[in-house]
Amino acid sequence: MKKRYKTPGVYIEEINIFPSSIIAAESAVPAFIGYTEKAEKSGKSLLNIPTRINSLLEFIELFGGFYNPKFILKEAQSGDPEAFPFNGQMKKLELQEAQLSFLYSGICLFFQNGGQSCFIVSVGTYWGKDQIVIQKDALTTGLDLLEKEPKITLVIIPDSLALGGDSFYVFRAMLSHCAKMQNRFAILDVPNGFNALSPSMDPILNFREKIGTENLSYGAAYYPWLHTNILSSENASFKNLDSNISLKSILPEPSALSLLESTPKPSDKILHQSLVTISPTYALLMSKMLEKLNLLPPASALAGIYQSIDMIRGVWKAPANVALNGVIQPAIKITQTDQENLNIDATTGKSINAIRTFIGMGTLVWGARTLAGNNLDWRYISVKRTALMIQDSIGLALKAFVFEPNDANTWITVKSMVENFLMDLWKNGALMGNKPDQAFSVKIGLGETITSQDILEKRMIMTVLLALVRPAEFIVISFSQKMES
Repeated sequence: MKKRYKTPGVYIEEINIFPSSIIAAESAVPAFIGYTEKAEKSGKSLLNIPTRINSLLEFIELFGGFYNPKFILKEAQSGDPEAFPFNGQMKKLELQEAQLSFLYSGICLFFQNGGQSCFIVSVGTYWGKDQIVIQKDALTTGLDLLEKEPKITLVIIPDSLALGGDSFYVFRAMLSHCAKMQNRFAILDVPNGFNALSPSMDPILNFREKIGTENLSYGAAYYPWLHTNILSSENASFKNLDSNISLKSILPEPSALSLLESTPKPSDKILHQSLVTISPTYALLMSKMLEKLNLLPPASALAGIYQSIDMIRGVWKAPANVALNGVIQPAIKITQTDQENLNIDATTGKSINAIRTFIGMGTLVWGARTLAGNNLDWRYISVKRTALMIQDSIGLALKAFVFEPNDANTWITVKSMVENFLMDLWKNGALMGNKPDQAFSVKIGLGETITSQDILEKRMIMTVLLALVRPAEFIVISFSQKMES
């Protein structure tokens, strides 16, 4: 409507030539759900409250540190992969019941691998507790809480791996949650992913059988677990041994026994450091304990890689062929033949991404597939996540047009907005095609995507076609001889 001017003079009007723009939604905002040492800020509880943090120091300040589990020393068979010689016998360390939590170590891996910020949902604390009883319903309740945080785009639940067979209950809930929210993606670990692929104990076969068949394009899984250096010698001491284990009875060195019987008794820290120095038996026990504590599932590290790549290259770059930080080596050596089975499974079609070590290159993420390996549309992580980002960005922008007239003027404005947004993505390399019309098309209008009945029923329908960039997973080089002329 034109303004009515009542006084003679000069009037300046600003006319909007360009349509409103669409801002790309954040594509890699992880949410970690699990158990923490504490959960409070300024005396107020943070339990079951999604809380954004920007550093490991901030995590420690709000949620505390590492859970110190208790180990028992057991007899072992020589063929047991966890067995080690100890005082002339084969022994192994095992965790007591309800002594496993991965969230703190996972957050360390996340920040070491390029993570900048994330949400934490603490569903329980372990301060002053002898056990940490992880409950599947508490973890899935944490998923429900994420529905009120629209910015979250990645979901990781490291503590689900402490549930044994019930971990798949949580995995399926994660995939269902992501499908419901339509803007997020789940990163999963393979339970017992430190075990090798064998007929008697195949963690991959078990995973494929129990993960289900629904919403597979909304998640990716990684194998094997990782030997890391996240935790240091300060995180393992005699205090992690079962109270029934007497150091005097297991340490044969006279100097160690003399120290244990000395008065006054040294502090726990000095005693631990001294025993490491003077007792090879104690030092061996601590190194084996630390090795078990540093055996971690990889999903948290992948969350950091996803976020880092999205920030530097864009969500359309596959999160693969990237070196892992804080990692010594994978728990299992994956061969080319092993990866053929992981990448493509003729029976179930459920792809698992391998983590492999290459000479001179370190430990690399060597897979870029969703669980929906047989789905030509959503086989690749980068393709699925790019599509989620685009639909989320457009969906958020179009909320401004709710209740606007469902007419040609609105359709033209909406179409221009979306085309400008997709043009920018094409220029940045997110879409294929030598020309924009090869990369995308936007259709909206009466007789094209909208009928007269749609207008009566208050529906504005738009169709967007995209040529999404796919990773060059297989690079084939053909050689032939050139004849001399």
